[in-house]
Amino acid sequence: MATARTPRGKWIEEGLRALAAGGPDAVRIEALAQALGVSKGGFYGYFRNRDALLEEMLDTWEHEVADGVIEQIESAGGDARTKLHRLFTIVEESVDGPVRGTTVDLAVRDWARRDEAVAARLRRVDNRRMDYLRSLFGSFCPDPDDVEVRCLMVFSLRIGTQFIAVDHGGRSHAEMLTLTRQWLLR
Repeated sequence: MATARTPRGKWIEEGLRALAAGGPDAVRIEALAQALGVSKGGFYGYFRNRDALLEEMLDTWEHEVADGVIEQIESAGGDARTKLHRLFTIVEESVDGPVRGTTVDLAVRDWARRDEAVAARLRRVDNRRMDYLRSLFGSFCPDPDDVEVRCLMVFSLRIGTQFIAVDHGGRSHAEMLTLTRQWLLR
């Protein structure tokens, strides 16, 4: 009787969960196998070692948070404001996602502080994201400084909003995000 192998993507997804929970040191083959409910032997059918897994985790993260999001937004069409609305929705819905989630993004950022190769990759991803935002805002904002400010605000919201613990004068955090989006898209 043949046993089913745990798909490669499951190892990567579980690795990203471990990264989000405890940084790169938490990405351990034995712990991943235990979390997946399998033996660690299956790991080596896909990856030559832990470093290969870490590299594929970063490849997956990079694709999903940059090109994957852009492809999803572009495939549905619409003008720049419609695409930005779609982007805001996608980001909001992916806050706790296994790949596109903010916790994974923050874990990669923390990792980049100690690893030059990860820092270079993060810079590439952030530049790709900002370039896309610039293209959208630039289509209806004629002032390049205004475009850059809006892009930086959107990006800062993506990275930092969960760290802000403030009362909004009777408004909820969600209401403030909606008002912020409206302001950005004016």
